[in-house]
Amino acid sequence: MEKKVEWYSDFVNENYTPSKTDLVVLFYFEPAKGVSVKEAVGRIASESSTGTWTTLFELPPRMKKLMATSFEMKGNFVKVAYPLDLWEPGNAPQLLSGIAGNIFGMKALDNLRLVDVFFPKVYLKNFKGPYHGIEGLRKIMKVRDRPITGAVPKPKIGFSAVEHARIGFETWMGGFDLVKDDENLSSTSFNNFYKRVELMTKLREKAEKETGQQKDALINITSETDEMKKRAKFLHDHGWRYAMIDVVVAGTSAVQTLRDVLGDYGMAIHAHRAMHASFDRNPKHGMSMPFLAKLMRMIGVDQIHAGTAVGKLVGGLDEVQSNANILREIKVKPFKNILLEQDWGKIKPAFPVASGGLHPGLIPDELKIFGKECVLLVSGGIHGHPRGTRAGAMAAMQAIEATMEGTSLEEAARGNRELKQALEKWGHMKPV
Repeated sequence: MEKKVEWYSDFVNENYTPSKTDLVVLFYFEPAKGVSVKEAVGRIASESSTGTWTTLFELPPRMKKLMATSFEMKGNFVKVAYPLDLWEPGNAPQLLSGIAGNIFGMKALDNLRLVDVFFPKVYLKNFKGPYHGIEGLRKIMKVRDRPITGAVPKPKIGFSAVEHARIGFETWMGGFDLVKDDENLSSTSFNNFYKRVELMTKLREKAEKETGQQKDALINITSETDEMKKRAKFLHDHGWRYAMIDVVVAGTSAVQTLRDVLGDYGMAIHAHRAMHASFDRNPKHGMSMPFLAKLMRMIGVDQIHAGTAVGKLVGGLDEVQSNANILREIKVKPFKNILLEQDWGKIKPAFPVASGGLHPGLIPDELKIFGKECVLLVSGGIHGHPRGTRAGAMAAMQAIEATMEGTSLEEAARGNRELKQALEKWGHMKPV
């Protein structure tokens, strides 16, 4: 009689029904040559829970109750259910070490992609979610019936603190709500974080006085965690309501820590997703952007980049709208092989942020995709305006107003010189 060496099949049960406390993950998988489907999905469940590559001499009875179970195989998709006791309450890094850990390196799989995760209510209750959320941000920014708007001084890095602040002032004076640092600007020899904050504060106060509007900035605090805390306090002491974090490169640990720090200050987190495409661009392997958006809403960001579908960055319409649904809805409905159902309970909605290659001519496309519940970042598309940043921001605001009134941009341009000049330069082109 042949001895049993591997026990991957013990982690597969096609008739399994998840309990209400199970965490359920949807994976896309491709077995390596010579590996059966059952063995492949068994390895996924095994390696991400209590298994190992061979049978063992002794196992405590507890292990059976902690085993993950692969079930509901449909083509190259499989669901894996994980018992709640596998997970430390409120520990996002430990979650990723399980469902997005060693399983991605197994030779038995040519490709593996974490598509989405269903979080049971008992697991979600240990996470705080956004401090402000959509409604809170609208209240503090005093913007109700249109998208919140913002822009990055472009090029994204290279300006001095003085130059950066001056461009920010022109952005505000053109009607925009926010000025944003870009992902690779933190504190440099030519644009020191603390000097930039001080200069931006003075010009924010001037812009608010001259316009009568609320103005703010998404200033990048990304650094070593203790320095991030220091920078957060500096922003708070200077009256800022937001801080920006490059959430992927900083990591979930830092984001959870800063959610507490910034929450104590009553401040919001703008999440830049820099580095996301290193693991979510390949449709067959890695992790999906909708799941990253879900993870960040759970641990507490108030808004995160979600793609545009028409700008310069990858991300098709289904993905972008799925990102928006994950962030904004209380009860998310399943969608194709992209989204699982999710009841967010008391966790607040977060804003999807549209950015990357936008200009006034693309604003109707973005509002059709997102509606008004979004943050629109139009950067190169205002700074490249023939009459400069202020006129460019005015053109974008004119495009928003026209679109929300149901007026075509061409018709609106007849009475708005700034919009007319923007359309003459860019039309409705979609950057690549």
